[in-house]
Amino acid sequence: MREQHRDRGAAAVEFALVLPLLVALVLGIAELGRAYHVQTTLSNAARDGVRVMALQNDPVAARVAARASASPLTLSDEQISVTPASCAAIGTTSAGTATVTVTYPFRLIGGFLPIDDFTVTGQGTMRCNG
Repeated sequence: MREQHRDRGAAAVEFALVLPLLVALVLGIAELGRAYHVQTTLSNAARDGVRVMALQNDPVAARVAARASASPLTLSDEQISVTPASCAAIGTTSAGTATVTVTYPFRLIGGFLPIDDFTVTGQGTMRCNG
């Protein structure tokens, strides 16, 4: 009977030791899921923007399409790079490929993890004129 009385607080001490690791693991999984969601959203936005650029040959419309596709995220024109400036064929050179690159600064929510903020990038490439 006396042995059981000694082990009474052992579970609470073990739980107190393991709890920080479990919390860090759960927060890490949540942040990884958020980062993956943002990266997928940016990739889709870049793909939609490059589709507009390749078909309409209009960089402004490509940026508008990319911003509209990434609707939960707020993007500026500086974060959306469209190259080349024109998809039109020059002389005997046929039209090449258009590329839209979208960058977004990803900030961690809690600041509990020992990781700095980083930039997430989505890129889309398509042959000009469809």
